[in-house]
Amino acid sequence: MTASATIVRAPQHLQALQRANEVRLARADLKRRIAEGQLSVADVVLRCPPEVDGMAVADVLMSQRRWGRTRCRKFLAAIPLAENKTIGSMTDRQRRALALQLAHCAAARAAATSTPARVLAGAA
Repeated sequence: MTASATIVRAPQHLQALQRANEVRLARADLKRRIAEGQLSVADVVLRCPPEVDGMAVADVLMSQRRWGRTRCRKFLAAIPLAENKTIGSMTDRQRRALALQLAHCAAARAAATSTPARVLAGAA
């Protein structure tokens, strides 16, 4: 007689549930790091890690501080890109356009933030 080991696998629905929980936790961590400023959305879009592959562009954009649905819609209308477009289905050109527009938006925001300080300092 030969002894054989059998591998007991969990039922398919439990495996799917475990995978869904892993992806959910990874996405929550990613959103948290974007909100804290540790990661930029442009980097996430350009790198396209596996956990954001099926995520909508609007979900990633709105994870930034002070980004709601209205700002997201206006921003994506300028590119043009649909809100429900998944990051994994974006073309290379769309990724670069989105990252470039985000960089431009961040630079404009930084310039607007620093301008009043210079005006106040110059007035004193």
